[in-house]
Amino acid sequence: MKRFAVALLLIMLYCPDTIWSQEIFEAPPAKFITQFHFKQLSGGIIIIRGQIDNIPDTLNFVFDTGSGGISLDSSTVEEFHIKKEKSDKTIRGIAGMKTVDFAYHHSLRLPGLKVDSLDFHINDYDLLTSVYGVKIDGIIGFSFLRRYIVRIDYDSLQLQIFTPGNFKYPRGGYVIRPNFTTMPLPRATIKDETSISTRFIFDTGAGLNALLSKDFVEDSNFLNKHHRYFPTQTEGLGGKKLMYMTVIKEINIGPYHFKKIPVYIFDDEYNVTSYPLMGGLIGNEILRRFNVILNYPEQLIHLKPNTHFIDNFDYSYTGLGIYLVDGDVHIVDIIKDSPGDKAGFKPGDVIFAVENNFTKNIQSFKTALQNAGSRVKVLVLRDNQPIVLYLNIRDITKKK
Repeated sequence: MKRFAVALLLIMLYCPDTIWSQEIFEAPPAKFITQFHFKQLSGGIIIIRGQIDNIPDTLNFVFDTGSGGISLDSSTVEEFHIKKEKSDKTIRGIAGMKTVDFAYHHSLRLPGLKVDSLDFHINDYDLLTSVYGVKIDGIIGFSFLRRYIVRIDYDSLQLQIFTPGNFKYPRGGYVIRPNFTTMPLPRATIKDETSISTRFIFDTGAGLNALLSKDFVEDSNFLNKHHRYFPTQTEGLGGKKLMYMTVIKEINIGPYHFKKIPVYIFDDEYNVTSYPLMGGLIGNEILRRFNVILNYPEQLIHLKPNTHFIDNFDYSYTGLGIYLVDGDVHIVDIIKDSPGDKAGFKPGDVIFAVENNFTKNIQSFKTALQNAGSRVKVLVLRDNQPIVLYLNIRDITKKK
């Protein structure tokens, strides 16, 4: 044995051009399965179309890395007589916690792909339907994503699906290796009064830049006491939630830096962010600035800046809660002393037009009101009478 070792050493010393190799067992190459178009709503929310079992109707699903499962809307379940069963499982969201029923052993059909043996939990998504102006039939999350490699191309609005395996990532990007539960939890650095590196939920289902836990902000002294906050609300599991908007100096993900970022701060009553393990979530207003490859089987995410990387952030503030109700765009909630309140809006007002936009499309109206610092003419119907109101949209980066 000693003679063999000496001989091997002599070969290495006197044969420098000898090529040494090591046998490495690799996974087979990932294979392309399908590609299809998705629709993007305000906040970067992704809507994909699919079918359940052999039901011919095509349904709308939110593509959501912040979901730990896969789900169906309760009204969709009733409409198509999908069998449901009681369970003792609970789900948590930013505005509540609830026990959910399940629909077991169903298939999801997407263009070019059928996914079998899925257990859908059932939830009420009427509020999301009102917010986005399209029927939300369900949410696609971890139960689907754990089976595939998924590439999100926000430039072409295309989703590509691959089998798990050895995948060649495009040049010019960056790989992050999040902690994984049923959601990816990458590390990011936020900067304002202090610089803090912590983990956040990577959440394509959140139509915002970032959401920070109030406990995290206060315990870390991340913001000083003179920071300006603007009361607003958002929607999630359990209903509506009062939050505060503000602007922080910087968010860094890997080598990528974003400055002067509008964020929300909320009282995480149901501990969705598992504080102190995490600080909050990173939403799709930031994630849509990359073309993203989600490789759940290998527990990694590839980010490559796309054409939206340098898009301006939305600093507008109106204080208006706008929802689609029975086909019309309604003002439902108004924050006291907000620009909407000062302009004279009343709950129940129906928006008929914003400037010269008469589409009655809630997505279009919301986009028209994302014009920080401008004065916008809004035609509303109040008690079936037309009224013209002038809304001074607040820019939250500027002092009055």
